[in-house]
Amino acid sequence: MKKTIVAVFALVTFAGTAFAGDVIEFAAPKMGKVTFPHKKHQEMLKDCKKCHEKTPGKIEGGFSKDWAHKTCKGCHITNKKGPTGCKDCHKK
Repeated sequence: MKKTIVAVFALVTFAGTAFAGDVIEFAAPKMGKVTFPHKKHQEMLKDCKKCHEKTPGKIEGGFSKDWAHKTCKGCHITNKKGPTGCKDCHKK
């Protein structure tokens, strides 16, 4: 019974990684769409909770505009890696 529970837990835990999209596009009609390399971020961060835990104001993909600007841009600034300007992310 314990082996079954462990197997189910492992399957549920890692299923998200296996089925997550490689690239996700977010619609931002006024500014231009944002293409997000999800798999690349998974490989770099190795901790889904950094992005997927506590996402208030959920919209497409679970992230609001304000949350994405604060969290994503904040991480890029802190780590001195990744785009931080509007046109770096938003492509028309």
